[in-house]
Formats: sequence, structure tokens, C-alpha cells
Amino acid sequence: MTERDAGALARTRDNIAVGPSSLAWENGVLTITLDEVAVPWPRRVRGKIVLHAGPQPNRGFALDAAGRHRWQPISPFARVEARFSAPDIAWSGHGYCDTNDGDRPLADDFLFWDWARENGGARTRLLYDAVRRDGGTTALALALDRDGRLRDIDAPPLAALPRGLWGVGGRARSDPGRPPRLLRRLEDAPFYRRSVVATAWDGAPATLVHESLSLTRFTHPVVQAMLPFRMPRRGRG
Repeated sequence: MTERDAGALARTRDNIAVGPSSLAWENGVLTITLDEVAVPWPRRVRGKIVLHAGPQPNRGFALDAAGRHRWQPISPFARVEARFSAPDIAWSGHGYCDTNDGDRPLADDFLFWDWARENGGARTRLLYDAVRRDGGTTALALALDRDGRLRDIDAPPLAALPRGLWGVGGRARSDPGRPPRLLRRLEDAPFYRRSVVATAWDGAPATLVHESLSLTRFTHPVVQAMLPFRMPRRGRG
């Protein structure tokens, strides 16, 4: 991810380019072309990610009471292929695609949120739990069947996860008496963490891709000063 100025942006109905990288949507296939330089140790990141979309429920959700922030699961069931020349890696597997958009910065309206996705084979379950600055909470629990039907479901209660290496907490939903377990750390940053988490749901084991985001940490001056070392800021190039 690289931050660039407005002059580096070009977009049409089905394409968006930011500097040398781009996304293109055609006939249910999203092609992501990456050509970037990593930080803090410079190295080329060049390759393609191709997402073959599955059922698309076409249903969006407001994340706050005023409707300033919105989320939509575009393709909770998807197949993904990735091939990079730099570094020289390739892989494929099941994937997920969604979108968030809003009318003002997230930190203006949220303190913290947890998001999770479970791929259960015949269906996938999605969880969104947010703590808002207005004192309210947002709790979404959804299931998408293979036929593309997105429905609201009951979910087990939230339980605390162990803190990350930077001290970021998190919560995951799991049956009472079956606390969630951290299986693998995928990303662990001062304000964000992504993990693979084992839980239990209706008495059966469930494995989640889980993320936690702390907006109070994100806005801390020290964290803001660190961001350019993880996300470079460039002009048009």
C-alpha cells in the first residue's frame, strides 16, 4: 500500500489505477496488478492477484447510527490466484472481497472494531462488531449460502483474545465455555492485528480469519509518526 496524491489516480466504471498499480473488474473477475516498492527495506513488489467472484449478495450495511460509514460484502465466496515475479511466489485458494466507504475519517466515529469471516464449506459466516464514539455498538452476524442468499443469524457471545505483540486486544465470538484460541498471527501492528482464530459455534469447531482495529491507537501521535515507515507517501510516480 502506497499513499499517492490525486494526480496519481485514474478511474472508470470498472477500473481504478493508483500510480503503477491498478484494479480491473470484468465479468465477475477482479484483477489486481501491483508494482510497488516495499518499506522500510526497499524491494520490488510486482505481480498479479486474480479474484474469481462467487455469489454476490448485493446488500450493504450502515456501521454507525448516522449512516456515515458503510460496509458491503461483495463476494464472500471467491477463488483467488496470486502470482508474483518479485518476490518469486505463487499460490491459490479460497478468498473474500468486500468494500468499506465513508463520509469522514473512521476515527471520528469509532473506537474499536472486530471483524471475522468463517468459511464453512456450504456457507460462510461474517461477523462485524464495532464500538462507536457515540457510546453505541454495531453488531452484525450474517451467513451467506452457496445459492447467494445473505441472511441474519444468531451468534455466540464475544470473548476476549490474547493481546498482540504491540498490545492490541481483540474479541471473537465463541460458545460459552469454549474460549477462542489464537492459531496464527498474520499481521501484528501498533493499531491493527489479523489472525487465524479457533472458536466454537453451536457446539461445532469453527476457524475464523479475524481482524481487530483500534482507532484510538491509530490516532496517537507516535503511531501517526510511524505510519510513513510502513506506508510510503509519494506523488504521481
